[in-house]
Amino acid sequence: MTQVMKGVRVLEVAQFTFVPAAGAILADWGADVIKIEHPVRGDTQRGFINMGGIPVDPNRNPLIEHPNRGKRSVGIDVSTKEGQELLYEIAKTADVFLTNYLPSVRQKNKFDIEHIRAVNPNIIYARGSAYGDKGAEREVGGFDGTAFWSRSGVGYAMTPAELEGPLSQGIMAFGDSIGGMFIAGGISAALFNRERTGETVEVDVSLLSAAWWSAGANITQVLETGKTTRNSMPTSGGAARNPLMGNFRTSDGGTINLCMVSPTGLIRDAFAHFGIPEAADDPRFADVRSLIDHSGPASELIVKAFAAKPFAYWRQHLKTMKGQWAPIQSLQDLTTDDQALSNDMLVELEGDDGKPFKVVRGPVQFNHEPLKTTRAPQASEHTETFLMELGLEWDRIESLKAAGAIA
Repeated sequence: MTQVMKGVRVLEVAQFTFVPAAGAILADWGADVIKIEHPVRGDTQRGFINMGGIPVDPNRNPLIEHPNRGKRSVGIDVSTKEGQELLYEIAKTADVFLTNYLPSVRQKNKFDIEHIRAVNPNIIYARGSAYGDKGAEREVGGFDGTAFWSRSGVGYAMTPAELEGPLSQGIMAFGDSIGGMFIAGGISAALFNRERTGETVEVDVSLLSAAWWSAGANITQVLETGKTTRNSMPTSGGAARNPLMGNFRTSDGGTINLCMVSPTGLIRDAFAHFGIPEAADDPRFADVRSLIDHSGPASELIVKAFAAKPFAYWRQHLKTMKGQWAPIQSLQDLTTDDQALSNDMLVELEGDDGKPFKVVRGPVQFNHEPLKTTRAPQASEHTETFLMELGLEWDRIESLKAAGAIA
């Protein structure tokens, strides 16, 4: 397997998903990621007992496996002097320091940038935060449900105005996983820059900035016009100005999404696939301008066509259609999607209990090669073996244990 980050060591002092997800991506790409966890409590997320209301098996925890596969876990209490000194020894061997702790915690436990750079001036220092490392709220913590979904305007835009209250995020660690990829990309660019120029930089990504980028075109629209679009209530039918864009209900309650943003050259083929080829000869729908001007009547015809046959029929029948479309799937449907599986989007590894466990690979693939990785480590699983690899003698390891600095 191609490992574009082989030889890079990442020292991760972080928990939950946002920043650890970046470490997981870098581990997927071949980096040696050393995850520092509290020697007693571990990553706080290890204690979560449910995920979206569904009970979590602590030995097969998706919120640990997803952002921590491929790493090594070393248990260090960084609030102790001995633990801090040990952290510095590891930092001397690392290319990247990765954290999501608040500035006050970084200062209190002496692993802010000045402390880490004092022992390794060449290290890339990467921070993930809720609202950024500048400004009055740099000390305010948050999760993707607050910073990415709620405050950013994304949740508001996704909620139809007709509803009494805003939609909740619905997908655990959604913004965290997106933002983690941004951090991994930033770190990659910083390493490339260091290789080319010798310059070391700081990397900052916030959940708020990740959401702003994701909604960037709409935010620019607001700035330009003072107006923006907002999600609408579910209906079966095309958009007001383009009947070949919208969600269409099938006879058995399924939904097909049509997304022909530019219908040029697609109209006749689309109507033929909908089983109403005569519609393409109707002067109201024969060309793009006429189709847009008569979107309502065209939408009514398409709604009736889709309502006449079941979801499975349309899912198969539309495969030869030139225009863009997709079946509306659940996450459970996605796990059996042939196209997704053909592109190696699931990775099987061995869980803590020895049974197979599947995780989603990162969105980047190198040379068409399937990802090979290992399960997320148990808390402090690699403490002794890693410290011996680092060159510590057993007597010192025992003294660090006795002092409560390591697990």
